[in-house]
Amino acid sequence: MFDHTASYEKPRLLNLGDSAWTIEFGLVANAQNHQRVLAFRDALKAANLIRFGAILDTVPSLRSLSVHYDPLQTDAMALGQFLLELSNGHTASCSNGVDWYLPICFESEYAPDLASISKSCGLSTQQIIELITGISFQVYMLGFLPGFAFLGDLPEVLHLPRLAQPRTKVPAGSVGIAGKMCAAYPWESPGGWNLLGRTPVQFFSSHAPNQPALLNAGDHVHWQAIGADQYIALKSTMQAPNHDHQQWRTQLQNPRAWL
Repeated sequence: MFDHTASYEKPRLLNLGDSAWTIEFGLVANAQNHQRVLAFRDALKAANLIRFGAILDTVPSLRSLSVHYDPLQTDAMALGQFLLELSNGHTASCSNGVDWYLPICFESEYAPDLASISKSCGLSTQQIIELITGISFQVYMLGFLPGFAFLGDLPEVLHLPRLAQPRTKVPAGSVGIAGKMCAAYPWESPGGWNLLGRTPVQFFSSHAPNQPALLNAGDHVHWQAIGADQYIALKSTMQAPNHDHQQWRTQLQNPRAWL
């Protein structure tokens, strides 16, 4: 999915219906263009947008950023021209994102494809676990489901296609790999990624209305291995109706949380 070859193109302004503009930074999904997306997002946060009325949301992707606005309160053409002008020249992101240290259980009950991944890649399951827990994954974008984060990049030895026959039900918290990406399913859903573990972490919660998705583009995820007993205990605690979401978000930013 992610191409690291250099590709610098002028930003393009694309009309996304009557209530959104998209700034596209290139046709290739590479690290350079994604860095430009994050830099543009940071520039927007710092810009004075009051004169354009209601800006409802910004949505970064691998190589573009969309700005949603209220067409009844915004001069659409003026906003589009402003976005295009602002997008030129920003190549470095101001923010480094949040580092998250997330528990993951690799035991067979929670990792139905780990053995087949091992066979396909010619690595032992322990070597795969060491690779996954040794990577600082960058959050490139959210998509597919609310809170579903695309994390890159996997080492080439773990590049695998999606399953030929997708599952009709993937349990919430399942961690999978496909192509150059890793991701965790925030909800039970259909899916075709190769599942190598499961996490008790909730990636989307209505109890945190100001930031319902745990991860954001530009954050980094560090997976830390836990056993089945710890997984069961953490899942019970994290999904309890009265559990303190802010406390757990703080805990998940502790580098030694699950070591």
